[in-house]
Amino acid sequence: MTAESPVVAIRVEGLSHEFEGRRVLEDVSFTVEEGQILVVMGASGGGKTTLLRCLSGLLSPSEGLVEVGGVDVRKEPERARERLGFVFQYAALFDYLNVEENIAFGLRRKRGSTSAQIRETTERLLRLVHLEGAEKKLPSELSGGMRKRVGLARALAMTPDIVLYDEPTSGLDPVTAYSIDQLIVDTRRELGVTSVVVSHDLTSVMRVADRVAFLEAGRLTFFGAPEEFRKARRDAIEELVEKARAEAFLSGTFESQ
Repeated sequence: MTAESPVVAIRVEGLSHEFEGRRVLEDVSFTVEEGQILVVMGASGGGKTTLLRCLSGLLSPSEGLVEVGGVDVRKEPERARERLGFVFQYAALFDYLNVEENIAFGLRRKRGSTSAQIRETTERLLRLVHLEGAEKKLPSELSGGMRKRVGLARALAMTPDIVLYDEPTSGLDPVTAYSIDQLIVDTRRELGVTSVVVSHDLTSVMRVADRVAFLEAGRLTFFGAPEEFRKARRDAIEELVEKARAEAFLSGTFESQ
């Protein structure tokens, strides 16, 4: 008996994109298996956000293939987005809606969802992101970490197969960042979703990633396991690792490795 081949959730082949004649992504290729967490790293301007937008169909790449759940994103962006959830860097909540209404927003616009189903889904997701009792609060009454939790719950309400995260721990203190990382891992374990996380935080990466992609000037120069990434002999990666160690040492969380 042979083991079944892993199911590919995301396939990228020869992806290139340019803005006003400047190449932002250059011949990027990789696959993400169903249920994996891929973290995308790189210097500012290296193409991380552009890659995320190409995966989501918000940008149509200049060249190459992008498939999510077997759907060609360039040809059928709307159909592809039905498989996706997007967690924005600053949560992008509706200020005039409370937590419960923000989570239910997409469900209320979806045909066939009854009030009872919407209420049950909202309550279940509030438990998942540990926000029981906060359903009537407005975004202005929430901490940064709480807003990101609401953003994740809103994305999960539409039952996506794949969730894209743009800098989910940016601007958060270490304790809150840890709780968001744990939530990303818990979401994968409990719901089986595939995740792509854009991050600059190496500590966060080592906690959540199954695979790491590193972009330099739009080119994919590393794709592999987190431990391999930490030991990679590329100047840009070594500089990032040393910077993370220095920051961990200064914050008192340094561990000799």
